[in-house]
Amino acid sequence: MVHVDSGEWRRSGSHLKKDHETEARSSLGEDESWSNMRCVMDDVRPAVAWGAGEALVVEEVEVDPPKPMEIRIKVVCTSLCRSDVTQWESKVIAQPALFPRIFGHEASGIVESIGDGVTEFKVGDHVITVFIGECKKCKHCISGKSNMCQVLGLERRGVMHSDQKTRFSIKGKPVYHYCGVSSFSEYTVVHSGCAVKINSAAPMEKICLLSCGAAAGLGAAWKVADVSEGSTVVIFGLGTVGLSVAQGAKLRGASQIIGVDTNPEKKEKGKDFGITEFINPSDYDEPIQQVVKRITDGGADYSFECIGDTGIVSTALQSCCDGWGVTVSLGVPKVKPEVSAHYALLLSGRTLKGSLFGGWKPKTELPSLIDKYLQKLTERIFVGPKQTGGEYTRITSDEADSTRTNPSGFDLFIVIGSTEEKVKNSP
Repeated sequence: MVHVDSGEWRRSGSHLKKDHETEARSSLGEDESWSNMRCVMDDVRPAVAWGAGEALVVEEVEVDPPKPMEIRIKVVCTSLCRSDVTQWESKVIAQPALFPRIFGHEASGIVESIGDGVTEFKVGDHVITVFIGECKKCKHCISGKSNMCQVLGLERRGVMHSDQKTRFSIKGKPVYHYCGVSSFSEYTVVHSGCAVKINSAAPMEKICLLSCGAAAGLGAAWKVADVSEGSTVVIFGLGTVGLSVAQGAKLRGASQIIGVDTNPEKKEKGKDFGITEFINPSDYDEPIQQVVKRITDGGADYSFECIGDTGIVSTALQSCCDGWGVTVSLGVPKVKPEVSAHYALLLSGRTLKGSLFGGWKPKTELPSLIDKYLQKLTERIFVGPKQTGGEYTRITSDEADSTRTNPSGFDLFIVIGSTEEKVKNSP
């Protein structure tokens, strides 16, 4: 669970319907807003994590100006991802527990200032952040086969890509970044390769979802698995990512989309995203792969592991049909990194693939995904008025799949199906 002890985001009285560009101008000062004010900000109030599982504290932090090839962003909206919670709890395999730290990696905002050498952005541009950048020069970027940029890949050390230092500090002591983004802050500094310019018509309170979870699920279905029309699909884990996989499969014309989750509430919620059948493992005495094989005539064409449980990867692989079945793993492992599967599963023609951020090249491909969103690809957002003094009082890993926060004064909640879900404030 995530706790915020005290404090509230500055400038919290604004309304989401208000023009965000006007708000950004106002916060910087009318005469200074669109000049490139590259100075240290000493009164920014992010939510700082001081230790594993400890309360997030909203307090003043200094934010350095952007260095060469970096931009400083006024964060308008940010999403809470399950991986933020898992890393805050220090449960992520192969990633060090670094504190103090500012979490958050899904965000939309406005460019406040730019560093030397930045030519693709100007002050005032609307952007979303990404935790995997695109340098457009390395082997992977120019290959057209991968989004695993060798220069701006997943940053695990809590520092900037360019100089392995931080841009946040408290009384001269560094505060670590998260995934090269750190969006739980009013302002943040990112490498210019880790931001994507977006259509200014895109609603920031919604489009930030495409900077991680929603895009990861859609991309897994479209780009990584390449789900075909009339196919059968099984999805293990119906959080934000799993439901986005379901939606992607539905849009590709899959005829049978099976959702597997231990939360019975996901049965109804999943229907709105394309789930045609629901399996709760608690209701069965037999292995789930046997259930899937029975209702899919020998196994699904595609299976997706969206939980981060390496044991489920094997189950998902066994749930695929032999000959051509494809299993895609999207979850971040929290217990053990090793995957164990009988060799015969692969020998019989099944394929196991990994997917990070849905295979999207952020700068090259996300703009087209955003355009599809603007064409009413999906709208599943409930916006509620901000509460002070307790709005982040109890956020579990499960709830992190449905909670979105907005530092400008509102909390955002994904509507899963037709039910509006809000963070519970009870202890």
